Amino acid sequence: MSLEKILSSQEQPRSQANQRVIGIFQAANPAVIDIQPALAVIPGMTLETILHAGPPIEWARMCGPMRGAILGALVYEGRAAGLSEAERLVERGEVRLAPNHDHGAVGPMAGVTSPSMPVWVLENAAYGVRAYCNLNEGPGRTLRYGANGPEVITRLHWMRETLAPRLREAVLRVGEAAGGGLPIFPLVREALTMGDECHSRNRAALTLLLQALLPGFLAADLSASAVAEIYNFLVGRDYFFLNLTMAACKAAWLPAESVPGASVVTALSRNGVEFGLHLQGRWFAAPSPVVDGHYFSGFGADDANRDIGDSAITEASGLGGFAAGGAPAVTGFIGGTAHELMEANLEMYGITAAESPHFFLSVLDGRGTPTGIDVLKVAQSGVCPFVTTGIAHREAGVGQVGAGRVRAPLALFQAAAAWLEEQARLEMEKK
Repeated sequence: MSLEKILSSQEQPRSQANQRVIGIFQAANPAVIDIQPALAVIPGMTLETILHAGPPIEWARMCGPMRGAILGALVYEGRAAGLSEAERLVERGEVRLAPNHDHGAVGPMAGVTSPSMPVWVLENAAYGVRAYCNLNEGPGRTLRYGANGPEVITRLHWMRETLAPRLREAVLRVGEAAGGGLPIFPLVREALTMGDECHSRNRAALTLLLQALLPGFLAADLSASAVAEIYNFLVGRDYFFLNLTMAACKAAWLPAESVPGASVVTALSRNGVEFGLHLQGRWFAAPSPVVDGHYFSGFGADDANRDIGDSAITEASGLGGFAAGGAPAVTGFIGGTAHELMEANLEMYGITAAESPHFFLSVLDGRGTPTGIDVLKVAQSGVCPFVTTGIAHREAGVGQVGAGRVRAPLALFQAAAAWLEEQARLEMEKK
């Protein structure tokens, strides 16, 4: 049966399934309720587990930055005295590697999450589900970009021992005052009106978060110097908010992953080798593309790893490249022009199932952002999702070398569409 025939013969049940998926996302109001060690809250997490971004991939096929981040995490956890010893642990099979998404979690770039790392806990109370994301280290030489030197490990220890406990106090105080945590989507919605797209530009979003947390810090039993130390770390680290957006989006989509018959994507994710999508709780993958980049001084395209990270769940949710037309200032970081961003943004309406009830673009007179990527629309039109993203160096230990724009590979959606076609054929045979 051809793809065109599926679109006609299965249109009604597929449309109903898609409406269910979109309805679940529309009903979500995810809120941050806590910060806890990953081992304490992430389902299936063990002392031997390291989670990573993207679809499943074995160690032998992993890219440089992901390998570098995993080795650094093992040193951070105290399981290895150095990177060489950490590599031997992995090669002996003493480390369990798994995708964040398979455990209700997400992580930017390499996305590495290890047992003692503090993670945001986001709750989607409408469906009783929770999602998780680690804390963002900031720009430059960081673990998520594959850097793993002593300064990286020292910063991670400080984040675990100092940053996370103080942040947690503020989060809990704010949650108590609000009666159920700090909702994240309202902050994202406001940030969009202030020029963010909440993937590669988060300046307004971080400012709004700092304002929201300030009463919690003032109510907590913390000295002025302790609060100042936290604020001095956070100010200027705009990406710190991204991890909250990612976890909120994951929490919003999680209940929709079990809806059968839908053609709407619930996550986009990359591991630096393959670009993956989640459809009906299943992984589909194709080779990850090279980013059209804006490079830092001293670096160029030859230094770049292929696209990587769980953060493209923002695009699946109507943010990032799907809201870039309202964030012209992001071109200073990712390159391109404001006109190109708007043209790409408008294209996304043709491959999505709905306009967001959560997120709006003032530049389009308050129109909801395009939300709910339909794999059949992508496969039929050839128009691929537009993603704003960072760029990691292809070698372990170096870190970030730039940022840019990328299109998800068409082959990915063609594979998912072919699977839907086969499912439809089997269903018709039953009848």
